[in-house]
Amino acid sequence: MSPLHFTWESTKKPIVALAPMAGVTDASYRQFVKSIAPEAIVFTEFLSTDAIAHGAEKTLKMLEFDPALERPFIVQIFGNDLAHFKASCRIIEEMGADGIDINMGCPAAKVVSSCHGSALLRRVDLAAALVDAAVTAVSIPVSVKTRLGWDTAETLIPFCKKLVEAGAKAFSIHGRTYKEKFGGESDWNPIYELKKEVSVPVIGNGDIKTPEDALRKIGNLDGVMVGRGTMGNPWLLKEIANALGQKFSPTPSPFPFQEKIPFILKHCALSIHSKGEKRGILEMRRHLSGYVRGIDGAKEKRERLIHAETLKEVEGILCGA
Repeated sequence: MSPLHFTWESTKKPIVALAPMAGVTDASYRQFVKSIAPEAIVFTEFLSTDAIAHGAEKTLKMLEFDPALERPFIVQIFGNDLAHFKASCRIIEEMGADGIDINMGCPAAKVVSSCHGSALLRRVDLAAALVDAAVTAVSIPVSVKTRLGWDTAETLIPFCKKLVEAGAKAFSIHGRTYKEKFGGESDWNPIYELKKEVSVPVIGNGDIKTPEDALRKIGNLDGVMVGRGTMGNPWLLKEIANALGQKFSPTPSPFPFQEKIPFILKHCALSIHSKGEKRGILEMRRHLSGYVRGIDGAKEKRERLIHAETLKEVEGILCGA
């Protein structure tokens, strides 16, 4: 069992969660977010159960986390092979994760064409079997992140009810169908209706860019999950937590930009600690572009930052050298 004995039912509400994002929610970003908003629940990037079961070194490396900083720590997985699901879930539990989340919502063509992610919205029996395989393999809670449906929200409630029967302990629902990808406005109304019909926690996700968005959208839900809205502004999670009444830490939002620089450099340092300077700075580039968005001279700084190779270079650019 996890040292936290984490459960979705007993965790403090309203929940504020950092959405799993491929290429974004690595250990350094999760740790940075937790240093700002310790009340946030963090998820890994989504990881292949096939790769974990086969012992792929790169994927197993992505399972590493800092238990002193990242708990509760949730590993998101994808796949459709029941044996690999069971094997990978056991490995994840043995590595100390607090929970497992199954991705049934990714709309990427490569993912869906392999019958992963959103494809499971049209394979409810397989989706339920995967939940059952995970639940029977481990003692930590299994949750599901999904969308409103394939092309309509009419299937959301029966789909999720089937997964609850299989043992799912919580849902994070993105307010768009597979067909909508990330276009248009997210629709949270079907998520509110789902909450009325299931006994487990339900978290809403989609188009939260400000604390006011979170306050307006949370409704009868157990929490909110924020993904793209944190890019360049991870302080948003702390602002949302404060707005929703979770004042775990007095850390203020570090504005203006000059006050953000030490935090940004801390994020860089975490990335370097995890991956070495060359790769760490390379993978920081997307974050650095977001951090300078909207400031004076942003275009020039961005162009320089995407070519930076060392922490010293990044510091010089950010500080105006």
